Amino acid sequence: MNSQNPQPAGPRAGDLPSYAELIDLVAVLNAQGDIEEIVRIITEQAAFLLGAENAILLLVNPRTRETLRTVNRQSPKAHDAQLHEIQLHTSGYIMHSGNSLLSHDLIHDSKFSGLKFKSDAYRSAIGIPIRSSRTVIGSIVLINKKEDGRFDEKDLDYLLKFGQIITPFFNNIQQLQIFFEHPIPESVLLKKYANLGLIGRSEKFIALLQAIEAAGRCDVRVMLQGPSGTGKELVARAIHKISERSQAPFVAIDCGAIPSALFESEMLGHVKGAFTGSTMDRKGLIEEADQGTLFMDEIVNLPMEMQSKLLRVLQEGEIRPVGGNKIRKVNVRVIAAASSSLEKRVQEGLFREDLFYRLYVYPIQVPSLQERGQDIALLAGHFLEKFAAEQHKKVSAFSAQVLEFIKTRPWPGNIRELENFIERLMTHVHAETTTLTRADLPPDLQQEWAGKFSLDQDESVQPSLGEQVDAYEANLIRLALKNNHWSQTRAARALKIPVQTLHNKMVKLKIQRRDNGEST
Repeated sequence: MNSQNPQPAGPRAGDLPSYAELIDLVAVLNAQGDIEEIVRIITEQAAFLLGAENAILLLVNPRTRETLRTVNRQSPKAHDAQLHEIQLHTSGYIMHSGNSLLSHDLIHDSKFSGLKFKSDAYRSAIGIPIRSSRTVIGSIVLINKKEDGRFDEKDLDYLLKFGQIITPFFNNIQQLQIFFEHPIPESVLLKKYANLGLIGRSEKFIALLQAIEAAGRCDVRVMLQGPSGTGKELVARAIHKISERSQAPFVAIDCGAIPSALFESEMLGHVKGAFTGSTMDRKGLIEEADQGTLFMDEIVNLPMEMQSKLLRVLQEGEIRPVGGNKIRKVNVRVIAAASSSLEKRVQEGLFREDLFYRLYVYPIQVPSLQERGQDIALLAGHFLEKFAAEQHKKVSAFSAQVLEFIKTRPWPGNIRELENFIERLMTHVHAETTTLTRADLPPDLQQEWAGKFSLDQDESVQPSLGEQVDAYEANLIRLALKNNHWSQTRAARALKIPVQTLHNKMVKLKIQRRDNGEST
């Protein structure tokens, strides 16, 4: 077996390869120490052994369901757009159902009735879920379009045995996740995205940044899910900024803010004379986003009649303005967002299932502020600096007690509510004030304060500058050690300090590694 350059799949001869081929595959995989090479070989060999023209292996994060990796092996003449849609549907079916797939004729298969096939459409498909510890973490799908290449039950049985052979190589999910997400050092991530307006350092926030980083490296559609006020548009802008489309337009639309009667004209545009008052041609938002990114907030509110038109955009890359008779081609990346369950809307018959699968390619969960408690002080400080500059005020810090007051308040409106709260405080504070204290709070917040703290509590007791510097240094050192698997040599190199200096600081700051890899 040539693992480096597997032979291309030829016409199916009808006879399946022997199971000795699978034994050879195990030997090849066991000799590999590189996970990406293992995944490539598995995809190539699945296609080769079963004579498939096209194969796709997809892996997901079992906790978040975010796509970690897709590996394609396809014939040089593959129709990319058509094949991509078939791959999304077949992989989606396997991932959601957990079942294997055998479709003798995709065109007439009721499971994929939402697909619009071209004359050279791919005809037959088989696929299996990839499991680790009984959890579905991915799928393999093989696709053919030749009449003499239709898959049958024997092919599926062989692929199932193939799946049993490769399963052990996917048991280390943590290793897979670390490798495929290609995490960059947390300190670099935090600085990079702080420049894009994303502030924080909590575990949930760093996981969000890693998902953004992964989404920015590919051009798939993204579904952002999370409560209202969590900054989903900011996340979408960040994905756009780091993507290959960054020089093209980013167009945002709130699907819940446009009256249904105007939706089609707003989205698709209109030609002169299309309706009363249309005195000139006007581009729609989709065409304005051509070559760039279209962010569709609260996609759950998209009217049913517009869902079919959006489906055409995603499937064919075409629009027809209201009143027009000419089709216009567009190339847009859609990032959708929802603060309520889109799956529930599908179940209720209010959202098209075929559109759901086209949008739900790379889901990202945006955490609530409650889940990011560690970030509240950082965000509050960020907004303090922002509004001090906007309002030309000298305030540059909160007193320790005011900061504690902010950290312990509930924030049901998430980051948006916190931002509005800080803006209100800054509007109320005197222009010459340098530190915002209890005395600067509006009367209603003074009352709320009284319920939490003693009114005569000394606000002057707060960490010294030295204590704050030590805390900052300790946090940076812990991050560097964690990112470098607790190698002091590599951590010192990342921090650009001598190893002995790092060791001395660890002793001073009492930084030690626990047995579980965490620090004290």
